[in-house]
Amino acid sequence: MSPQPHLNELGEFLKSRRAELTPRAAGLPESGRPRRVSGLRREEVAQLAAISTDYYTRLEQGRMPASAPVLKAVAEALQLDEDQRRYLFGLAGKEAVRPRRRALQRVQPQLRRVLDDLTSTPAIVMGRRMDVIAWNSLAGALVTDFGTVPEKHRNYVHILFTDPVMRTLYADWKSVARTAVAQLRMEAAKYPDDPRLTALVGELSVRDADFRQWWAAHHVATLSVGTKVLDHPVVGELSLDWDTLTASTDPDQRLVVWTAEAGSPTHERLRILASWAAAQHVPVAGQDD
Repeated sequence: MSPQPHLNELGEFLKSRRAELTPRAAGLPESGRPRRVSGLRREEVAQLAAISTDYYTRLEQGRMPASAPVLKAVAEALQLDEDQRRYLFGLAGKEAVRPRRRALQRVQPQLRRVLDDLTSTPAIVMGRRMDVIAWNSLAGALVTDFGTVPEKHRNYVHILFTDPVMRTLYADWKSVARTAVAQLRMEAAKYPDDPRLTALVGELSVRDADFRQWWAAHHVATLSVGTKVLDHPVVGELSLDWDTLTASTDPDQRLVVWTAEAGSPTHERLRILASWAAAQHVPVAGQDD
């Protein structure tokens, strides 16, 4: 297909914006290797937008039109402002639909009270995209101090793949992480146009080869029940059953609890961890989306 004038201009526009966006500004890790370009590479934009490199290359070369969802993903990856986004969609002959902003997710008061009462049971509330929107003190002591994680990165999958401690905390990290990716796939099916979810997938695809491979496998799983074995730095090995309860007032909020059979070594170690958390004053929170 020979380039059409408007598609050629679209490609040149994408190329210029790509050249102006540095890897640091895009949130990409430093590789330490010399770069032939000052801005992003084509493959990096493609991964951030969760599309194939070949597809993106054809767009830049003016060899094919783009659908509105692809344009939205590319616009997010290149961090285009409103004028640039409108221009991009105009070149493509598409209507520039402003991404629909979902209402801020606030933890339901009932779930907040449950968290406050669960003094010997680790529990978190997950929202859309598997964001961690609330947690109790014992969950903070068990997994991580969620309050120290920047709000935009306070996502269970993001933490699993970017915090090195997670790879030693979970005895079978690969199994846990692979399942989390499959669960995130279910979230993507529910909200295919969520720009924050698209950005999350793009970032992790660039940063982590395992995530990229497992996401491409298209496996899916629901957030329901299971068992996890943890090697905790304070209390040692913990074998915990986890269960998920969905809030009737907001199906996008799920209470995830970790429990152990009464009288078991893990149950006793949880009590020790709860005492340690109280002494350390591990904070609790119920954060906005």
